[in-house]
Amino acid sequence: MTARVLIVEDESMIAMMVEDYLVHAGYEVVALVGTLDEALSAAERCSFDVALLDVNLAGQTSFPVADVLEARGIPYMFLSGYGRDTLPERLRRRYGLQKPFRMPELGRALERVRNPVN
Repeated sequence: MTARVLIVEDESMIAMMVEDYLVHAGYEVVALVGTLDEALSAAERCSFDVALLDVNLAGQTSFPVADVLEARGIPYMFLSGYGRDTLPERLRRRYGLQKPFRMPELGRALERVRNPVN
């Protein structure tokens, strides 16, 4: 089964590179959004299996989006130029990758999010 991914990223070049990599890796990108309002709408209304969240969306954090995903039980991870310690304690377990990252690293991290080992 192809995993459906929501990408939340405000830097268009990064968003396009991530989308391109995921499509070539066999994922279906259901939405690519770059603002907090768009991200909240997509998180509440779209059907997807996993989400990638940039922490900083034009000066606003994506933490409200993470809260929606938590409530819906949808796995996600943060992609950020900041370290894990910049996240609120409650969200640190969702830290995925620090920018810049290589696309194969993204693929491995995404699989860990989708298939966590307990």
